[in-house]
Amino acid sequence: MILTGADIIVECLLDEGADTVFGYPGGAVLNIYDSIYKYSDRIRHIITSHEQGACHAADGYSRATGKTGVVIATSGPGATNLTTGIATAYMDSIPLVAITGNVSCGLLGLDSFQEVDTTGITMPITKHNFIVKDINELAKTIHLAFKIAGSGRKGPVLIDIPKDITAAKTEYVSLGKSVPETAKDANDEYIEKAVQLIANSVRPYIYAGGGVVSAEAENELARLAELCDAPVSCSLMGQGAFDQRSRRYIGMLGMHGTVKAAAALNECDLFIGIGTRFSDRVIGEPAVFGRNAKIIHIDIDPAEFNKNVEVHTAIKGDVKKVLAQLCEKVEQKKNAWTAEIIERDCNEPVQKGTSEFPVTPESVIRKLDELTNGEAVIATEVGQNQMWAAQYYTFTKPRSFISSGGLGTMGYGLGAAIGAKVGCPDKTVVNIAGDGSFAMNLNELITAYAHKIPIIEIVINNNVLGMVRQWQRLFYEKHFSQTTLDNRHIDYVKLGEAFGIKAFVIAKNEDIEPVLKQALEISKTEPVMIEVKIDKDINVLPMIPAGKPVVDPITEIDLEA
Repeated sequence: MILTGADIIVECLLDEGADTVFGYPGGAVLNIYDSIYKYSDRIRHIITSHEQGACHAADGYSRATGKTGVVIATSGPGATNLTTGIATAYMDSIPLVAITGNVSCGLLGLDSFQEVDTTGITMPITKHNFIVKDINELAKTIHLAFKIAGSGRKGPVLIDIPKDITAAKTEYVSLGKSVPETAKDANDEYIEKAVQLIANSVRPYIYAGGGVVSAEAENELARLAELCDAPVSCSLMGQGAFDQRSRRYIGMLGMHGTVKAAAALNECDLFIGIGTRFSDRVIGEPAVFGRNAKIIHIDIDPAEFNKNVEVHTAIKGDVKKVLAQLCEKVEQKKNAWTAEIIERDCNEPVQKGTSEFPVTPESVIRKLDELTNGEAVIATEVGQNQMWAAQYYTFTKPRSFISSGGLGTMGYGLGAAIGAKVGCPDKTVVNIAGDGSFAMNLNELITAYAHKIPIIEIVINNNVLGMVRQWQRLFYEKHFSQTTLDNRHIDYVKLGEAFGIKAFVIAKNEDIEPVLKQALEISKTEPVMIEVKIDKDINVLPMIPAGKPVVDPITEIDLEA
């Protein structure tokens, strides 16, 4: 059949199983939006308040569902507004297809109105990108983009489409859904080396990263931990990869990980890193990371091997397949050290309120965890709120922690929560924000209200940029430069009302349970917001100073020192 380029785009999206796209219209994508209008009974479009919010929503949709997210933006500023969201997805290996319009082919390179070199700008932050100048290549390019986004180490792909290509017509034949390339089985030689290292160890330690979630390998991870009789820690991106209610789970490892996780790292004789890139926020000082252990690294991307940490055995392959191979060969073990480290009391820090601000983030998030039975999808912004969510919520399932890890994008969480809720309408979705991050993209409350997307927005308000202030206190002689926000005086209840959203305040400990219960009930049908008032000097602890040994965390900060 003969179709316009715009109709071909929508047909290809439907073939790929896309049921929802996020975006914002503009001149260069008017033909695409006309097709979306015609196909509105088959594909849902959600217009956000800003293209960045649309990209974060597509990213959150992808993280929560495992599908490839789709976002559409016009040329020029529409495309450039996507770049932060694309970079966020790239750093965390999230499959995403971004479709941008551009000026007609004859106007390219002439500094035309709203023209930018979108492929040039996004080349460093995409797995691959395309500009389509021939309508006969359009369908093939879209399917290839989905295949690349979902294969190997997943990530974002951008397709830039000039306006005249979306208006042109050609014969269209459906190519069906693309099939992601599957990784080959791991080399048996390396599997055998790993099996031997596990057999010889008496203090094995498993560390799971976001690659376990991406590969949907949580069952294989749990089985390997049982066979090795090992304690398990997760990275920030790996939250939910291992059931945190298991006795084996000893907390997050890294800059704001638990004291117990750090102690286990110092004592283990075998460290098994799975689906992780060994971020600087995890390893601290590379020279002393795992200095008493042999290290096995399992990952789909060989570029990560020996990049930040020297390892004894590197196994390239799909994490799910590799773990299944290991589970077939590893013999059941029992280690006295594992039982001891699991039961050890490591005196983890406990948050304390003040007479003026008695509520702590720990008390609110732990109560939320209790009321939702650890089964909510938790999105976060970036900063102290992000670390508190990872520390105090008990993640029992994968794809339940939605956060910007590698790029650390403030303003990410609200859009991502909207996308996660669209993708998982039957789940409770909560965005935990700080007041600084919330202010960056609070306009997406309009999106939640307009599209009746019932999320819970929790704003932890300490009237400061908390994480930056914490660093200023510790390392910059308390020079609190531009991190105190006391002059804002925002009434969050009125702000919520202005957006058509019910809002509540938690200012006392006795407010916590009733307000959360009320919000959870309201969020069954409509969005709701909660302001949590806390003291400006509550810190994220434990803490490892940048570049310092992970095994020596700070557990208490003397505010007077």
